[in-house]
Amino acid sequence: MSYQTEYQASIQRPEAFWAEQAAGLPWFNPPTTILSTDDNGIDRWFADGRMNTAYMALDHHVEIGRGEQIALIYDSPVTGSKRQYSYRELRDEVALLAGVLKAQGVEKGDRVIIYMPMIPEAVMAMLAVARLGAIHSVVFGGFAAHELAVRIDDAKPKMVLSASCGIEVNKIIAYKPILDEAINQAKHKPQSCLLLQREQAKAALVAGRDQDWQETVALAKPAAWLPVLASDPLYILYTSGTTGKPKGVVRDNGGHAVALHYSMQAIYDMQPGDVFWAASDVGWVVGHSYIVYGPLLAGCTTLLYEGKPVRTPDPGAFWRVVQEYGVKVLFAAPTAFRAIRKEDPEANYLKKHDISCLKTIYMAGERLDPPTYEWTTEHTGKPVVDHWWQTETGWPICANPMGLEPHAPKPGSATLPVPGFNVQVLDEQGRLVPAGQQGAIAIKLPLPPGCLPTIWGDVQRFKEGYLSDYPGYYNSGDGGCLDKDGYLFVMGRTDDVINVAGHRLSTGEMEEVVAAHPAVAECAVIGVTCPIKGQIPVGLVLLKDGQDIQDAQLESELVAKVRAEIGPVACFQKALKVQKLPKTRSGKILRKLLRQMAAGQEYSLPSTIEDPDSIVQIERVMREQGLINTPDLARAI
Repeated sequence: MSYQTEYQASIQRPEAFWAEQAAGLPWFNPPTTILSTDDNGIDRWFADGRMNTAYMALDHHVEIGRGEQIALIYDSPVTGSKRQYSYRELRDEVALLAGVLKAQGVEKGDRVIIYMPMIPEAVMAMLAVARLGAIHSVVFGGFAAHELAVRIDDAKPKMVLSASCGIEVNKIIAYKPILDEAINQAKHKPQSCLLLQREQAKAALVAGRDQDWQETVALAKPAAWLPVLASDPLYILYTSGTTGKPKGVVRDNGGHAVALHYSMQAIYDMQPGDVFWAASDVGWVVGHSYIVYGPLLAGCTTLLYEGKPVRTPDPGAFWRVVQEYGVKVLFAAPTAFRAIRKEDPEANYLKKHDISCLKTIYMAGERLDPPTYEWTTEHTGKPVVDHWWQTETGWPICANPMGLEPHAPKPGSATLPVPGFNVQVLDEQGRLVPAGQQGAIAIKLPLPPGCLPTIWGDVQRFKEGYLSDYPGYYNSGDGGCLDKDGYLFVMGRTDDVINVAGHRLSTGEMEEVVAAHPAVAECAVIGVTCPIKGQIPVGLVLLKDGQDIQDAQLESELVAKVRAEIGPVACFQKALKVQKLPKTRSGKILRKLLRQMAAGQEYSLPSTIEDPDSIVQIERVMREQGLINTPDLARAI
């Protein structure tokens, strides 16, 4: 079936389309009600279907003869350890861990927080919770105690599963003191904690509350899977909210399984037995969807990598893993490839490895700038798919559907809407805008299966945050445009648009131009206040290793490039070299924080920041340049 035929079927006959996709999964009771509305007026998929996600991901494959196939590969350059688990072995480990949780009183609907590094037990923990029909909430390992405490109070878990430490390149992060402090701060107290002792750092256990993982599992009896309704929650995943209170994105069992199973074939062109590697973390949505659930639902082999794209040990780390395990699809954030490009601009480490097994590279999580796209395609010789999605949707909204009908890529575009997503671009009044014109990216309801049906414990926040701005639509919060061929260009969050002398301009568009300079590894463009023009763009630029260019020359060349490609209207006249850009641990540049700094507003460093010192250095440089909302700002520019 062609992409266009499949896409139109999903939009014009969504119930028939998704009923057909659901039929490919092993339900205990297949759904007869495909699309319905719940008591809160929210669309729900497969509401009366009965199933279990962990059964679909593990037991089913053992039952149909796939038990000896490798399900999970663990590769940890930071500890020098590797391990592989067949579907049968992984199922048995998960059943034993589920037995531990059941003995601790975990039942259907209970919440369990998982605060762990990138180790196989983290995957087992997620699947064990799902096996019991309980709800897991994974918190990124190493999050600060306050952030963990906030999530404990919101989710109110019966148990917490953790490990003694995580490892960042060559630095050991002790988790147990953070966990103890979080529980101390939280009003809600979990009944018990299960702690995995890692040899790199042993932790002291709290008597009466903490239990040793290895000792407890050794005495456990396996627990059977429990059937749940498709509409029952599978997990809560917290994402940052504008109010400062994290939003608990809820994912249901049925829609999630159907959407991910479909995506593995339609978007990623994966077949049972193929090796899929999402180089992310189980603490993020990519890790949930495409390290744990998607590949296992599809009968693939998934790869869990405890390392970095560089420094573990070198910029050839990704290519070594691809060659060693026969990876067919590699999926990572653009920041990973920018890091590789920065340290190995001529791709000399890549040339040491045979990556002929690799068919496609996928990127998501932030805008894929054309220079990174071009460097990756040029040096790998592989198709690079820029696809766009959100924690809230759980799977891609737009992509180049390699399993349906690959399309010619356009650098800077996430290609076409995925079947099920009716993507529109709207103006401030909610009217459709012409092709090529920028606006707010929205998805016409109903959202397809797999998307969030609510915020944990706060359906009103869900409605107000996503459904109220444009009635009948889900507001993505991103801005961009659809071109005449239907390709979507996502230019960034709608607040990444600045107003220069009455002209609304995209900082993302300017970033594309700046990033194309041969000396630039990475950049961010933000708007700073100007008493004359309202706002003025300023570029913060990180150079590639080995580049030695004078500040004045760099700024002059960048100003000329923006003027030539966007026009004098952009008023781009200032570019500052920085040592690092402030990023979250998942690789997203903290542009909002940079805007707050430039505006002279109070800001707080989020717990997700990777290197707090980057902010100190940037603030110093901006103050030296008079760019932090001072009366002399116009003269400085």
